[in-house]
Amino acid sequence: MDVDPEVAAELGFPKLRYVFVERERRWLCTALPNQLVTRTERISDLYVTNTNLRLREAWRMREEPPLLRLTRKVDVDAETRLISSIYMQESEFALLRSVLTDRYLHKRRHHLSSAADVVLAIDEFEGDLSGLMLLEAEFPSTEALEAFQAPLCAASEVTRDRRFTGGYLASHGHPSRTAGGSSD
Repeated sequence: MDVDPEVAAELGFPKLRYVFVERERRWLCTALPNQLVTRTERISDLYVTNTNLRLREAWRMREEPPLLRLTRKVDVDAETRLISSIYMQESEFALLRSVLTDRYLHKRRHHLSSAADVVLAIDEFEGDLSGLMLLEAEFPSTEALEAFQAPLCAASEVTRDRRFTGGYLASHGHPSRTAGGSSD
C-alpha cells in the first residue's frame, strides 16, 4: 500500500487495515468489445447527497441474489481512492434504501479478459446516461497504472475529469448534455 497513513486518517480512514486502495484510470469507450466480455452484471447505485457514501445493488446476469453493500469511497488523488464496504442482508439494505432517495445511477458492467493483474471493465450506462460507456482499468500498483497502454476500444482518457465519476454523473447527468460540457 502506498497511501500515507496520515493522509488516510485525514480522509476519515483511521485504520488502513480495513481499507481497500483502488488505483484506477478511466476512458470514454467507443464500442463494447463483445469478444473480450467474460461476465456482465447489472448495477444500481444510490449516491447519498453531501457524503462519500454509495448504496449498491449488483446482480450477476445469472439468477443469483444481488450483492448488497454500503460503500464509502474517498479520493486521495485523481487515480487513487480509499474504499471501505459493508455487505448487507436484504432487510438492512431495504431499510437504508427506504430512507435514502437521493441520486441513482443504473448501468451494466461488462468485465473484460485482460493480461496480468489489470482488471478491465466497461460500464454501459442506462436511463438519462444511455449511450455513455466508460472503460475502467484497476491496477495493483502505481507503477502498473503509469505503464498501462489503453486498449483499442478506449477513446479519450477522463481519469482526471471529475465529471466522469459516479457521484457527478448521478447528480448532474452526462457532461456533454449539460452546461459546461467541455473537459477540465
